[in-house]
Formats: sequence, C-alpha cells, structure tokens
Amino acid sequence: MNSGICSYGLFPMIIADLATLPGRKFPARRWTRGLVGQGGQPIAAKGFAMGYVVLEPGGGQVPWHNQEQEEVYMVLQGRGEICVGAERREIAAGQAVFLPPTVFHQLTNTGDEPLHMMYIYCPGGDVAHWRQELDGTLPPAGVGPTPPLPPGAQSQIH
Repeated sequence: MNSGICSYGLFPMIIADLATLPGRKFPARRWTRGLVGQGGQPIAAKGFAMGYVVLEPGGGQVPWHNQEQEEVYMVLQGRGEICVGAERREIAAGQAVFLPPTVFHQLTNTGDEPLHMMYIYCPGGDVAHWRQELDGTLPPAGVGPTPPLPPGAQSQIH
C-alpha cells in the first residue's frame, strides 16, 4: 500500500478492487458490491456511499423503495426500466438518473444480458431497503403508506 501527503497529513492510498469483493446476493436477483461508505466498505467515507450492482437478465431488480438520501444510478452496461415516483422510463448504458430523497424508485433489468450499474448516495449510511429485502419485510408497492408503481411498470420482486 502506498501513502501520500495531502492537506490532512499522511494518509494511506486505498484501492477497492471489484474482482476481489464478494458482495451480497439479494432475493430480487442482483449482486451488490459496496466500494465506498461506512460499515466495513473497502474505502471508508463519511459523506457518501458508492457501489457496483449487477442485475440478472430478464428481471433482476432493485425493488420499489425509498430512502432519506439523494442518490444517482449510472447504467454502465445493459438496459432496463427505471421508475421514480409516478414516472416510468427506459434507461440504457451511458445514462444516469437522479433519485430525490424520500421518493420511491425501482430499477428492473428488461434486457437479455446482465445490467451493470453504479450507485452513489449521500449522505452515506445504512439504507433500510437492503435489510428489509434480505429479511423479507420490504413493503409491497401499493400497500399501506407505500405508493403503487407507475402504470405499466414491472412488478416489484419480493
């Protein structure tokens, strides 16, 4: 590990390598690898979080959820359907979408190939939807305080 000097003094250079990160598999058919953030991410940062996600072909998904942080999804490879609030659109490699704080959103792979994307949100910290999806308590779209998906949207995976 190399180190450098900056206005904060001596610091170690940290490189996160996707090829060495096991990540987590989620029930909605995606593989998520955190790169930057809190809670044991390879690059510790207080102000934001960043990661790499692969959605399986034909329906892998980041299901309908919201969070306190503002966020951006950047599609690197593949194509899908992005829902933000009451809107639904196609999204493809090279496109990014802004997700305002507290607004429900969902990304679904509509293609026959894996959809690769990066997320970044700030401020950093835990997002409840990961825990909820893993323990089976993610609120379904259109039930209780959770709004319905936009008309024509891919169904939420539970």
